[in-house]
Amino acid sequence: MDPEELADGALAWLLNTAAITEDRGLAWPDAADDPQLYNGTAGVVLAMLEAYHHFNDDRYAEAAVRAALTVAAAVPRWDGDGLYFGLTGMMFALTEIGDLAMFHNRAYRAWRRVRGRFDGQRWSEQFELLSGNAGIALGALAVGDLDLAELAVTPYLSTAEPTAAGVTWETRAGRESRLHHISHGTLGVVYALTAVGRALDRTDMTELAREGAADVVARNEGGPDDFLVPHSDPPWRPELIERYSYGWCHGPAGDAQVFRLLGLDYRALEDRCWHTVVHSGLPQRLRPGFWDNNGRCCGTAGVLALACDRMVERGSGADFAKVLVDDLTVRATADAEGVRWSNVEHRADPSTLEPRSGWAMGSAGIIRELLRYVRITTGRDPTYAVHWPDQPPTKAVADPGGPATAGDQAAGAPL
Repeated sequence: MDPEELADGALAWLLNTAAITEDRGLAWPDAADDPQLYNGTAGVVLAMLEAYHHFNDDRYAEAAVRAALTVAAAVPRWDGDGLYFGLTGMMFALTEIGDLAMFHNRAYRAWRRVRGRFDGQRWSEQFELLSGNAGIALGALAVGDLDLAELAVTPYLSTAEPTAAGVTWETRAGRESRLHHISHGTLGVVYALTAVGRALDRTDMTELAREGAADVVARNEGGPDDFLVPHSDPPWRPELIERYSYGWCHGPAGDAQVFRLLGLDYRALEDRCWHTVVHSGLPQRLRPGFWDNNGRCCGTAGVLALACDRMVERGSGADFAKVLVDDLTVRATADAEGVRWSNVEHRADPSTLEPRSGWAMGSAGIIRELLRYVRITTGRDPTYAVHWPDQPPTKAVADPGGPATAGDQAAGAPL
């Protein structure tokens, strides 16, 4: 089965397992009460838009609209405000549907509620990208609300904690540990400060972002060719969480996306992230708990997203991208219902988990990356149908194989 057939089969599974809601919308059994972007229906909406863009098949446009009905119906009752967990991500999905007034009206209501619940500092105890200020800022930026984006990141200016090498933040109220990566840690704040600071021409924000990046860079425990920063310091929940990860959420696959946004001065650090990922042993499951996930957040699809970015920007990464796609192919379950993936929790019995539908751990996130991989390798449009708020758009880099600049060399010097 080639990657396009694999993605088409995964879309068939989503269509075959969808349930019709009271509002004649669509929802999925594993997330029937979850309209959010991370594991819920909003993420499936965006996967269906990706499929429509790729195949030009009206079935996927119709499924996207009907899934969006479910998201829209949940807006009045939803309490969370974040990008991946909350109204900001739901609003983002509804906005991407297009010009249907019913969705824009509900997206506006969601946005108004998010604005109204800002206390001048934060929306909740979370103060990071998945649920907190950084993600809300990026969602605001994605839909053109620069005022809210600025409000959301401004508290980071006064809450930065000086360290020996730069600054960090308390990204959850009351937690002693400081997390470092994009999903829950310093680099997620760095991403938001950089994106919003550039949009507003706020050098105070972009300079503070560089200080945050400097703190994380100083924590590198890889060799001179690598970039591997611990999950947290002091270690948070070490009995459950491994010290090092390699995916998007807490590892170099996500760190590299931040360095891509920061630009040419950080290109050598991006390369070191890539070197670490490629030589880590993934996607092999070397030991229990090492690489048990196929999905976009913590697993293979998130690494494939970075590989595809490198294929477009740097003219490299194709060999490892194929390794990742081949692994997704081998690990897929295919039958008359379609194609889906099961992740593994080695501490559970049975350890094989039920397939998920959503973006983070399930088919929606995998479909998105497989379809883009197909377009890149067949000489078609290398972009996504929907630009994700925390993944920089690809740009062709002049002389991608050429030597690093002086800034690159400085950023990538052994630590």
